[in-house]
Amino acid sequence: MGRQAFYRQWRSQTFGQVVGQDPITRTLRNALQSGRLVHAYLFCGPRGVGKTSMARILAKAANCQDLQDGEPCGHCPSCVAITEGRCLDIIEIDAASRNSVEDVRDLRDKVNFAPSEVKYKFYILDEAHMLSGSAYNALLKTLEEPPPHAIFVLVTTEVHKLPATVISRCQRLDFRRIGLADTVKHLALVCKSEGIDAEPAALDYIGRLAT
Repeated sequence: MGRQAFYRQWRSQTFGQVVGQDPITRTLRNALQSGRLVHAYLFCGPRGVGKTSMARILAKAANCQDLQDGEPCGHCPSCVAITEGRCLDIIEIDAASRNSVEDVRDLRDKVNFAPSEVKYKFYILDEAHMLSGSAYNALLKTLEEPPPHAIFVLVTTEVHKLPATVISRCQRLDFRRIGLADTVKHLALVCKSEGIDAEPAALDYIGRLAT
């Protein structure tokens, strides 16, 4: 088996590992601890700031059997299955390629089925701004009145392209661009863990190029 790419090896698995998004991680952890999850979230912001990773962590935490201070334990059967990508109740949809009204109607037909492995069935719609207008119309009723076992997370880099009717039915969380200091600090952690020698100036340069 080939070596796993760094971006997969170092993808955040807990809220505490997410870099540069403290207000959002705090909001979600508080919601989990108080049992006040909403039925639809909107994660918006620039590319590469952790939106999809955060959606996966939220799915893991919401279904964790041993939640610890709002963090998924990482060891229960639900956490392990979601981390390994084999939980059938965590459905990731690439809206860039599955953006037709037929795709949404298929989702709408299946959302009423109860989850088979975990408590909540999660639908993560990546690149949500790519859905067609008719697809959004088909999705709207489900977003308004979803079954109690379903949670939607819409992920987008272009929130201005989403209809106002959809935005108003989600809890919107705006991700910010990760600062240079946080980027350099995390790069140094990765290098140290991987046994890579890197000068501070080199890490600073990489961080600036990464914007």
